This record gives sequence, structure tokens and C-alpha cells, in this order.
Amino acid sequence: MSEESESSRKEAADEFGEAVNMTSGRLEAWLATDDSKSVGQTEGDGESVGHASGRRIVELLDKNRADLSDDDIAHMRKVVSYVHRHLGQRPEGDVTDTPWRYSLMNWGHDPQK
Repeated sequence: MSEESESSRKEAADEFGEAVNMTSGRLEAWLATDDSKSVGQTEGDGESVGHASGRRIVELLDKNRADLSDDDIAHMRKVVSYVHRHLGQRPEGDVTDTPWRYSLMNWGHDPQK
């Protein structure tokens, strides 16, 4: 059993549900696009950190809350932190076809939704 309180885990899952506004199917389809693969920092294997996170988010969205591991909860917190931080860096003007939006979408958040 986790040492973390159940209320803390619930709060993390709730915040994740608010930050991630794309369905697993929509996110999975987005991750298959060239635009998705064109943004983000890579760590040696050619896949960006955000793209790898997006694949993990798809798995998390398809899991039952009762089945979430401590590592899952930690990743959910990382996603929430990234989305909140990145939203604060919104560029001026139309963001439809921008690396800023594409990066957020890799993390499961479409700012135009």
C-alpha cells in the first residue's frame, strides 16, 4: 500500500483530469502525426520528452483510478505541472499551428478546446 494518502492521490488524479482535455483516442491519433513528432526536447532516442509523455498519458487515461500506481500518480503530477507552466508562456496571436500548441497537445492539453 502506498504511504501517500488516498486524498492526495485523488487530488492528483482530479488535477490531471482537468489539465488533460484530450481523450485517449484523440491524443493517440495526434501522437501519430508529423506535427506531434516535430516538437519538444529529445533525449537521445529521437523521441521528444513530451511525445513519450503523451504515450504514457494515453495509458493513464485508459486505466481505472483504483489501478494507478505511485509512479502513475507521479507522472500525472508531472503532466499537471508542465501544462500549467506551459500555459503561462502562451505566445501572442493565433496559436493554431504553433510549436507551443503542438507541445501542449503532446502532453494531452489542447489550448483551443
